[in-house]
Amino acid sequence: MVKMQKIPTIFYGTAWKKDRTAKLVEQAILTGFRGIDTACQPKHYEEAGVGEAIRQVEKKGVKRNELFLQTKFTPINGQDPKRIPYDPKAKLPDQVKQSFETSQRNLGSDYIDSLILHSPLADMKRTLEVWKTFELLFKEKLVGHIGISNCYDLKVFKLLYENAEVKPKFLQNRFYRETKYDKTLRKFCHENKVIYQSFWTLTANDHILSHPKFQTIAKECKKTEAQILFRYLTQIGIVPLIGTTSEKHMKEDLALSQFRLNEIDMQIIESLFN
Repeated sequence: MVKMQKIPTIFYGTAWKKDRTAKLVEQAILTGFRGIDTACQPKHYEEAGVGEAIRQVEKKGVKRNELFLQTKFTPINGQDPKRIPYDPKAKLPDQVKQSFETSQRNLGSDYIDSLILHSPLADMKRTLEVWKTFELLFKEKLVGHIGISNCYDLKVFKLLYENAEVKPKFLQNRFYRETKYDKTLRKFCHENKVIYQSFWTLTANDHILSHPKFQTIAKECKKTEAQILFRYLTQIGIVPLIGTTSEKHMKEDLALSQFRLNEIDMQIIESLFN
């Protein structure tokens, strides 16, 4: 049974953490993160490690209902052929259900706050077939929100949105120059109350972080470059995924709410994304 949680303004991303997942997620939660992003995709995520971290922090006073857990159904083409967490020969709706049940076991939770389709499928018919199964899980109150990731085509996202009975709450995309920072997609999201989540936010934007104008803002604010970029994004309504393995950086990233960029600095940073 879903107990709706407030959507965090930043998430801790757990991809590529491997055998360090449990330790790092526990550290992130104890430091103050409440949004955790993972996936039922053994190729890149150790989802069971997230579940182990949840068990450990509960012993230290952080209850499950204080956390916002987000996981994903990953289609076959995004899985390691040797480690697919569902029957690849099953029909799509059954693949989704089996994946979701695996996530429930991995995370030790009967409900998931947010379920994301890791990427559109080969065609819209198949994408909508998966989405209809997501909607069933939502209606059964096993999931609080549903969304999609790695969807960079506005036409595809619009088709999904228009055909969905339960509208996507989240669009989670790589935030980088090659897609012009999804400006048209983000505009559509803003107009339709879809929350845009960003990943690969620091890695793909070294040219922004190292820009003299950006460096000047960081120095004047006495903040790190990462803090400035993440604060800029949260002020324009983007929810960044943060995957740092440093406790120091975790604390810095959680301090975003303690300062605010002024309008001039916001405009300068905006100009760097053009």
